Parts: sequence; structure tokens; C-alpha cells
Amino acid sequence: MDDLVESILDYIRSDYTDYAIMINGEWGSGKTYFWNNQIKKKIDSMQLNGKKFTTIYMSLYGISNLEEISKKIFMETTQLMDRDLRKYMKDSGQTSIPEYAKTGIDMANFFGAAADANKIDYEEFFSTDDKVLCFDDLERANVDVIDILGYINNFVEHDHIKTIIICNEKELSTKIKSSNLEMKTFIATYLLDKQGDLNNETENGRPIVEKIQDKIETVFDKAIDYERIKEKLIGETFEYAPKFDYIINGILMRYENNRELIRFLRENTGLIMNTFNKSGTKNLRILKHALNDFSKIFDEVNRLYPNTNNKIMKTMLIFTIAVSFEIKAGKITKEKFKNIKDNEEYKSILVSSRVLMDNRQFYIKEFDGNYYYNFKADYRFFKFIEYYIRTRIFDMKIFKADMEKANALPETSKMPAYKQILVEEYWKVQDDKFLDVIDETLEEVKDGELELIDIVKLFEYFLYFSKSGLIDYDIKTLKSVFINGLNLSSLHSTYCDNIEEELGKVVIRDEGEYSYEEMQEILDRFNELNTQLLKREYKEKAEDIFKCIPMKMEQFYERFDKECNNIPILKYYDAYQIFQRISCASNEDIVAIKEKIVKRAKENIEVALEEKDNLKKLKEVIDDYIEDKEITIKLVLLKEFAKELGEVLEQTQEA
Repeated sequence: MDDLVESILDYIRSDYTDYAIMINGEWGSGKTYFWNNQIKKKIDSMQLNGKKFTTIYMSLYGISNLEEISKKIFMETTQLMDRDLRKYMKDSGQTSIPEYAKTGIDMANFFGAAADANKIDYEEFFSTDDKVLCFDDLERANVDVIDILGYINNFVEHDHIKTIIICNEKELSTKIKSSNLEMKTFIATYLLDKQGDLNNETENGRPIVEKIQDKIETVFDKAIDYERIKEKLIGETFEYAPKFDYIINGILMRYENNRELIRFLRENTGLIMNTFNKSGTKNLRILKHALNDFSKIFDEVNRLYPNTNNKIMKTMLIFTIAVSFEIKAGKITKEKFKNIKDNEEYKSILVSSRVLMDNRQFYIKEFDGNYYYNFKADYRFFKFIEYYIRTRIFDMKIFKADMEKANALPETSKMPAYKQILVEEYWKVQDDKFLDVIDETLEEVKDGELELIDIVKLFEYFLYFSKSGLIDYDIKTLKSVFINGLNLSSLHSTYCDNIEEELGKVVIRDEGEYSYEEMQEILDRFNELNTQLLKREYKEKAEDIFKCIPMKMEQFYERFDKECNNIPILKYYDAYQIFQRISCASNEDIVAIKEKIVKRAKENIEVALEEKDNLKKLKEVIDDYIEDKEITIKLVLLKEFAKELGEVLEQTQEA
């Protein structure tokens, strides 16, 4: 992907061009996101021969005439020249103008409310060598694509404006061939009739349909016109093929606030990726919608059926993604699933399609064989999910019927022993099964397979069981087992930031002589390990973020702003390595990094206090480097960097 970005930037850097470039990719694959988050930001930050580039983006979606494109360009350029508007956007951190705001500004100008603010600077208005035009959704315009490309050619050939066109050429080709098909068929039939070629016996008895199709292509083949103007206008076509595993991980980040859900999704990233690949599309938009639907399903299941087996949750995840793609990607009509009432009927259809070779049910067989290949599950059709995706209605009656049946299956009746204590009421465990549950849970604790916080909660239960005489273990032995389990668990556990809330979930019917004081050793060890996990998490985050300098600066800026406001990230990365990376960055990036670090430190003194020692080391490293060096621009910028770090350190002294 970095090679693609660099190739596009090489086009922008070229002194003279009389051609546009095209970015081609499938619908929903993230082309517009790629433009906004990788290409646009880099172009807007570029300076070449003293000039700074300005990007002007236009979606052609729904455009019905060329005049609308002209209006869009005018609105974009006049707004970019409005100094007050630019100042506001810079101060507020806005990178683009919302569509509704553009409408408001346009109407304000129309009624004269902003006449003074929008006086046109003709020198800037006539400048073309610092503009980059981007036309998106070419295939979705309601104007003949040949006319649009001819219109764009004026900017490229005559004004030599750098121009990028984003589209889905596959859909564009289909659109060109299918436009006005009824009229084309009528004229082709008329011409064939006049030529006496409608008779099936002519031309070796070729079918009439083929003759009509050939005549349409001969008379109306706009594909040839498209290729001709494309050859003239487009100098290079880049195929956008995103790294889906990286993007899917980014999609999952939106669920970080739901700890249980994100843990489940992270554990099953491979399952998500596998199902996505089996869909045969590259439509990330549908995947986003499917995961959003699953988040509601997951929450409802956890709320009303918390004992649901993990295998069922995985099956529901596969089914939600699979049905979403089958319906929303236009692969089938909604009716294919509509008449299947439950899992039993689904399975009977599979049997009939295999045994009786019933071709009417062939699709269901293909669906099952594709998405559930190598995934064995007895219950794999959830009517409530299919109904929810098809109608957007979450029917609680169907949901409960599905869940009752799914949870009643023999393979789903057994859950891990520790969950029978933590999730269920322990007193519901049968007496003759209770000691087995205890022994299995202790083995799980010994192996360190559980999360740290779950081991602490389990110890609270075991402490009560021991005092109540339900188990024959003394407290000292239990403590030893649980502390060892905590130590092993810390190797893979995640940091817990809501300890009180988690411990509050422990339900003990009759506390009796039970005392929290006897938990203290376990709690102390947990807190030590949990703090270590937080440090490890911060250290990993720091390494991931700072390694973006100097090659992936946009990613660094984005992650630093989003993830580091309240985290002392500088505390967990070596000051000398920070300097090495900063010193390799461009002068412009050095200034930007300094501003971000200093601004954040001044606005959040508590974080700065935690980072104080490393900030001091960073200043010392910079001071040592610039000492006795020949003055250059970079050296002056580093000197300013060290000076402002000193001001931050003084501020921490006063705090």
C-alpha cells in the first residue's frame, strides 16, 4: 500500500503533466477512505518549489448534468479562499467542510449575508499549478461517462491540473453496456428486420438474441468510445487492493468500549476474515454493517442468555456476516431465506438437496458448504438473525425461540467449569456435580488459562466455599494455588480498568464469617500484576506509535491524537530512540511533532508529570546533538524543540 501511495505522490510531484490518473477498485473496498486518510493528507502537507498544494474533492454520486460539477468546483474553491473560514478550520482542527455547512455557506452567499467574507482573490482563483482535483464515484453519476471524462479532460489537457479519478471500472463497464437497453434493442431489431436478418435460418441458424446483441454492440458500442477517451485522458490506472486484515483490525477498534464484545471479536478475527473472504466480495461497507448488527445480537444474548456456549456465539457471528453478504451484495433475493422457519427446516433442506438431489434447494446447499466448511455446528441457522438483517426488525419472540432451542442442544449444555461459578448461580449446580466443577475450576486456575480478574473473583467464591465447608481445602493452600495461577495468567491477560465493577459481580448468598481481609494477599498480587499489564500495554502502544516516525507520519499523527491524550506514552519509549526517529523526519514533521508533544504536555500537566523524566532525557539528548554543530534549518528546529521542552519541564516543576 505504501508503494501505491508513493506512486500517486510521484504524479503530484511531476513538474508537467497532461494526463490524469485513475484509482480503480470494487465498491465498499475503502477507496474513499484511502483517499481521505492517506492520499489527501499527504498532498495537503506537501510543499514543492515553495508552493503548497490544495486538494479539491468531489463525489459524482447522483450528478445529473455537467453544470452541477461546475457548481461543486466553484463552491469548493471559493470556500478554500475564504480566509476567515480557513482560519476557523485551522483553529478548530477541521480538515474538511461538512456537506450541510457547505449548503449553509452557499445560501449565505446567495442572500448576501457573507458577501464581505467571500471576496474572490483572483490571483489565487486563477492559480492552477497548486490544485489537485479528485473526482470520486464516476460510475454512480447520472450523466454519460463519456461526457464527464470529456469535461474533466479540459482541466487536464488545457490547464494541466493534477487530477485523480476514483471509480469501479467493473461497474462502469456494466453501466455503459446496459444504459438505454430497451431503446437499443428496439433499434437493433428494426435494423435487422430492414436488412432481412431476423430469420433464424440465416447466418447458420444463430439465435435472434445473439444477432440483436451483436447489432447493439456494433451500433451503440460506447465501450470503444470510453476506451478511446480513457487512453487520451488517463496516463496511469492504479488497482486499489487493500490489506484487509489490517483494515478489519481497524474496524474492530470501534467496539473497544464494549470489553466483552471486543474480546470475543479479537479472539475470532480469523473467523471474521475467513467468512469475509468466503463471501467472494471485497465490500468492507457490508462487513461494517454486519459487525454492527452482531454487536446488538451479542449484547442481547449476553443480557438474556449469559450461559450461551462459545461455539453458538461463533456460529452466530459466521451466520450474521454470511447472510449480510448474501443479501446486501445482491447475490440473492431476500426470498431465499424468507420461507425457512427454523434450524430444523434448514437442516431438512440440506438433507433433501443431498439425498434427493433437489435442485430447488441447491442454493442452500452451496451456502452451507461455503460458509460452514470445516466448521462443525449442529445449530447453524438463526431465524431471528436472518429476519433482523432482512427487515431491520429485531423480533424478541423469534430471538427467544431460537436461543431456547440452541441452548437446549446436548453439545451446548456444558460450559467451562469456572463459568458455572462466575456466570450461573453456584447453588444451582447439582450436588453430585459440584466437586467435579470445583476440581475442574482449580485446574483451569492452576494452568493460568483465565483472565486475572476472573481468578480474583473465583478466589472470593472459593474462600466462601471453604469457610462454609463445601470444599475441603484450607485457605493457605488455596492462596498458593491462586497466586501461582495469577502469575501464569499475567503472561496473556489484558489489563482490567474497572476492578470494582467486576468484583461487584460476585454473588454470595450468605457471607457468614467471610471477611475481605483474607482476600488482601490475592488482591495485592492482582494489583501488582494488573499494573504490569498496563505498563506492558502502554509500552506496546508506544512502540507501535513511535515506529511510525519517520515513514508513516500520517498514521503517527492520527494515533497520537486519538490514543495518547491521557496516556503518558513518552514514559514508555526510550528517549534516545525517540530522538533518532525525530532526527530522521522531515523539517516539517519535526515542527509538527514538537507542536503535538508540547501542546499536549501543557494542556495535560498530570500526564506531563509522569513523562517528566523522559522529557528531560529527550531534551538532554537534543542539546548534546546540536552542540557545536554547523547551523542548518533542521538544527534550528531541534534547538527550538529543546527550548520548548525546557518550558514544559519548568511547568512541571511549578505543578
